[in-house]
Amino acid sequence: MNTRSIILRVGSLLLAIAAMAFAGSPDDKKPAAEVKKPAVASVKPSDTAKADTKKPVGRTFITLPVLPSCMQLSPDHGDPFKTGATIFLKVAAGCKVQWHWHTAGESLLMVNGNAVVEMKGMESHKLASGDHVYLSAKGIHQFTCTNGCTLWDITEGAFDIHYVDKDGKEIPVDQVIKPVAAKTPAK
Repeated sequence: MNTRSIILRVGSLLLAIAAMAFAGSPDDKKPAAEVKKPAVASVKPSDTAKADTKKPVGRTFITLPVLPSCMQLSPDHGDPFKTGATIFLKVAAGCKVQWHWHTAGESLLMVNGNAVVEMKGMESHKLASGDHVYLSAKGIHQFTCTNGCTLWDITEGAFDIHYVDKDGKEIPVDQVIKPVAAKTPAK
């Protein structure tokens, strides 16, 4: 039996199974008029819908104690600490977010600059303006901005970060991010 005839037989078998699944059981003798159909909600466009726009000028950036100080973020849509969100990032040249993972997946979309994303066990990805990379939930990765970067981070769930050592074992944040010493007032 050649490959073509095997494919045709498998295809015929799948069609037969699909036909049986949609035909219902032989005991089902209800006339077509009595068969309940799922309700379909009527969807109408909203005249109260809004588009929320934010411009780079006037955007407020923050740093987080769990991220390098060379990375600033501005939540754009959603609350990144409660649910999925769209976050605008500014990252200084040479800034590196060491090996880590997130509970939720994320998409990175480069606006400006160049970066390198490395995933454990995979080749590194060089990113430039307009590039996109998807990082799966719990996928161990690191991010390095090779020159000044701006990018969008679209998270699938609440933001968290779990740093890991070279063996993939979780380590405390303070082993990765050194606290910034408080400045003492001049006398």
